[in-house]
Amino acid sequence: MIWIGVLAGLAVALLAYAIFEAGWLRCRVLDVEVEGLPQELAGLRIAHLSDFHLGIRSRGRGATERAVAWVMSRSPDLVCITGDLASSQNGVPLLLKLLGTLDRPYVILGNHDVAATRDPFSQPADLAGLGEVAILLRDSAATIDKAGRRIQIVGVDPKSYSAGTARPWLLADLDTDLRILLCHFPGIERSLQRGTFHLVLAGHLHAGQIVMPHPGGRFSLAHPGSRFSSGVYATESGLMHVSPGTGTTFVPFRFFARPEVTELVLSPAGPRVQQST
Repeated sequence: MIWIGVLAGLAVALLAYAIFEAGWLRCRVLDVEVEGLPQELAGLRIAHLSDFHLGIRSRGRGATERAVAWVMSRSPDLVCITGDLASSQNGVPLLLKLLGTLDRPYVILGNHDVAATRDPFSQPADLAGLGEVAILLRDSAATIDKAGRRIQIVGVDPKSYSAGTARPWLLADLDTDLRILLCHFPGIERSLQRGTFHLVLAGHLHAGQIVMPHPGGRFSLAHPGSRFSSGVYATESGLMHVSPGTGTTFVPFRFFARPEVTELVLSPAGPRVQQST
């Protein structure tokens, strides 16, 4: 009987921590070397946000609000948001308010935004007002000028990705100096040829959301087969950053998978060193 009480107390403590962690925001600045980046764009700062899931009861709402406030205080050169914005209509007013403070960020949708989810607590939301506060990219592209160089941002629509018809490489303008691909799903990297995009920004995985650490690494209960859960990866198709996101789905907690807002500071990659054989 004593052990039952101990185990019950431990379970309550772990649950309390997991609920706490859902709102324990990490604000991170990462230096990223980008192959082929022009010197004029060295120091370019990109804020990457993802997976707000606004409209459900979770401490992720507070994490999202603090993340947006942090981005505002940093005044980055670009703000990119990679989907799963609202998980019910109740979250839309706050979403539009937050996006309105970010000076028209570049935004794509995620599977929750198009009601393609198994989460029983997620409901469709009307996001028709997004175009008034953000630049929404749905299998489309936008080009801007920075420091005399041209930057192209391409966005993948979750519907075309899920249908297997997404072809973002057809939108890529190879004459631009920096090409950034926004796709909610990290798996897009399997379809890309190296050199098409300098940087891919993705989300979706919540850093695993519920993660069990072990001596050999970490095991995600939510996405056990994922190769890229959070952070910067040098993939076969190029550089990719996967955001842990700020919200939650299915359950309103995180475990060893803190919410995060990330600022990527770009610099040109150094010359490759050839190893002698």
